[in-house]
Amino acid sequence: MMHKNGLQVAIDGPASAGKSTVAKLVAKQFNYIYCDTGAMYRAVTLKTIRSGISLDNEKEISAIVRNSKITFAPDENGQKVFIDGDEITQDIRSENVTNSVSAVAAIADVRKQLSAQQQEIAKDGGIVMDGRDIGTAVLPRAEVKIFLIASVEERAKRRYKENIQKGINTPLEELQLEIEARDYKDSHRKISPLTKADDATEIDTTALSIEKVVSEIAKVINLKLNLN
Repeated sequence: MMHKNGLQVAIDGPASAGKSTVAKLVAKQFNYIYCDTGAMYRAVTLKTIRSGISLDNEKEISAIVRNSKITFAPDENGQKVFIDGDEITQDIRSENVTNSVSAVAAIADVRKQLSAQQQEIAKDGGIVMDGRDIGTAVLPRAEVKIFLIASVEERAKRRYKENIQKGINTPLEELQLEIEARDYKDSHRKISPLTKADDATEIDTTALSIEKVVSEIAKVINLKLNLN
């Protein structure tokens, strides 16, 4: 089944596998909408931290999702993220949010609410959505499913480079441990854990350039478009 505006493209994978960088470029190439679901979880995490709510207070955090409006606006660097009209694009990338987001994302009601919002955004197709459970839980009928992987060492190096550009100097070993911890939390949580969908195409990005990954995904999309 083809959606009226194009395909649903789901890109999943662990932390720092290059999902959002690649997803933005793929969306641009096909003139599709890009939705960064991780940014939605990060927005809720940021508001939780700012509200002084404990990360294990599921009821209060669920209420935050219910009473907040997360929106995106296009930007030359990808997109701006807002919660309740306040721009939080940079704030949600802080280390505090990065290390707390898995706890918030493990809350069943938070996932349920955000998944419903994501399904609404994607319903007409013509979308590239990246996250941890897009191909398995959010868009299980997406026409294209990609699962990106990369070695922990390579992902820590990428995160390190990104951080240095932002003026954050976290030791590489520490980043490696943080990524391993996030992998464990993401793949062991009870609700929609990080797993590869049976019908997903796996791409190991460890030794590939961003351009190469984008062209591999474009091939899969073009094949589907030509079949329809």
